[in-house]
Amino acid sequence: MKNLRNTLVPILSIVLTPLFTMAQTSPNLGYVNNAVNSIGTLVGQLIPIVIALGLLFFIWGLVQFILASGDEAAKDIGKRRMIWGVMALFVIVAVWGIVGLLGELSGVELGGTVDTPNVNLN
Repeated sequence: MKNLRNTLVPILSIVLTPLFTMAQTSPNLGYVNNAVNSIGTLVGQLIPIVIALGLLFFIWGLVQFILASGDEAAKDIGKRRMIWGVMALFVIVAVWGIVGLLGELSGVELGGTVDTPNVNLN
């Protein structure tokens, strides 16, 4: 525990020093808005791609299952790929739905922009 404290305190003091020096003024945190909005845009673009990959994996397993009519080992591999594809699609859509539900319950607009709060000390 002492080693963690000895390494954590200097790191935190270096990271938090700019915030302490700007304590009397309202800091400009526009870079936080940009970072959060960029991450949101990236996630919004990746979700359809990941869903398409899960669907392609399922279809690949289905084709493999159909084409391997006589080979039980190949049918088993195709069956496992179909199961994993369905599970991936379920997890992706479920997480997407849970995030949407939490956003709706908390009143957060999905797909909007994030504004960091400013403190006016004057």
